[in-house]
Amino acid sequence: MRTTRFAAAGALGLAAALTFTACSGNAGATGPDAGPQPVPTTDGSGKTVTVWVMEGDYQDATLEAINDAFTEQTGAEVDLQIQQWDGITTKISTALATATPPDVIDIGNTQVPGYAANGGLLDLTSYEDDLMQGATWLTGLEEPARIDGSLYAVPGFAGTRAVIYNAKMWADAGVTEIPTTYEELTAALDAVAAAHTEADFSPFYFPGQYWQSSMQFVWDAGAEIATSDDGTWTGGFSTPEGIEGLENFAEFQNTYSTGASATLDNITPDQNQIFADGKTSAILNTGGGIAGIKKANPEITDDMLGTFPLPGLSGDQQPAMLGGSVWGIAAKTQNRDLALQWAKIAGGPEIQEDYVYGVDGWIPNSVEGIEAAQAAGLSPLQAGFFQAALVSKATPGAANWPTIEGDKSIAELFGAIASGSKTAEEAATEFDAHLADVLND
Repeated sequence: MRTTRFAAAGALGLAAALTFTACSGNAGATGPDAGPQPVPTTDGSGKTVTVWVMEGDYQDATLEAINDAFTEQTGAEVDLQIQQWDGITTKISTALATATPPDVIDIGNTQVPGYAANGGLLDLTSYEDDLMQGATWLTGLEEPARIDGSLYAVPGFAGTRAVIYNAKMWADAGVTEIPTTYEELTAALDAVAAAHTEADFSPFYFPGQYWQSSMQFVWDAGAEIATSDDGTWTGGFSTPEGIEGLENFAEFQNTYSTGASATLDNITPDQNQIFADGKTSAILNTGGGIAGIKKANPEITDDMLGTFPLPGLSGDQQPAMLGGSVWGIAAKTQNRDLALQWAKIAGGPEIQEDYVYGVDGWIPNSVEGIEAAQAAGLSPLQAGFFQAALVSKATPGAANWPTIEGDKSIAELFGAIASGSKTAEEAATEFDAHLADVLND
């Protein structure tokens, strides 16, 4: 996913395109009741905004372009501080609680609810129209940034999962067209299965406890992980739609993956290695999986691979879980107006198209950004991931969601159904009860 594509537009050109309007003082009240407001344009001469960025999220050219445009617009400087991943959650929580926190912080999209619940992030709701700048943010970035209807972060970039398949293996089995429907997908996998009867081969390696991928079947059936009604969370797996999605998942997993994979995750064993060893013709993975496959087997080249979004039984493209990064502003920032201006630039179309995609190789934060990248010409391996991101979801915007991922209960839910140790109804009912207990604690 981190394929570098250098853009022609430079930071100075972007800065010149942004207009500067100076005014004094801070903007009015924020929050959902304040009403729509434009992001304030403030003269920041002599001031410095502190921005925390996670190591590896953005390349230097992208950050320089944002900072140059910001300084051109406001006169303020930027103290850019690169943060390491080890212990970052505690470090951010501690910093947000101080009287002088960093002004803008680069955080994971699913981390927003926890920081927002503790009062650490500024409510951006009254500025959201201006921050969006006419764009349609990707659902998987926007949903976890919006808590009880209020916005707490600006989407920065995205990454998602798509099918990575061995195009040569498929062609040898007579499949030369990318499937766009579920029926075409299963027909292709049936053809591959007929050509490979080895006991340890799976047409589509789909480990049962790889819940981030398994969720696509549940979303495709119309169910949600959990929904909130006046702050009370209710799990969606035991609904009729949830049961249907779980059963669809189990049928696909049991039919096209190995029996041993039902209670495994995607890490042990590494699904990239299984693909590289020729033990499967397809996996569902992030863009980083392509590099992992080629590292495991250098004889595999780009022209032997292909990508596409997973089609669903619904007749539509399955929603894909979207990971990514967002920009949060500290509730206690001493430079609110300037921080808002910096975040607006970072999330704006120029930076998204010319740098987030053009330099960093990430998926832009909006539908329009993806369409611009598609029009500019994506490589065959990028195309599937960008298309998958157009229909996206994310984990619930609940402060306690990390507990569910940490205790592995959601992975065990799918594993139990795939292995047949529990029926979909039994496993879903038990998990929804646990989910409600955790999210409503």
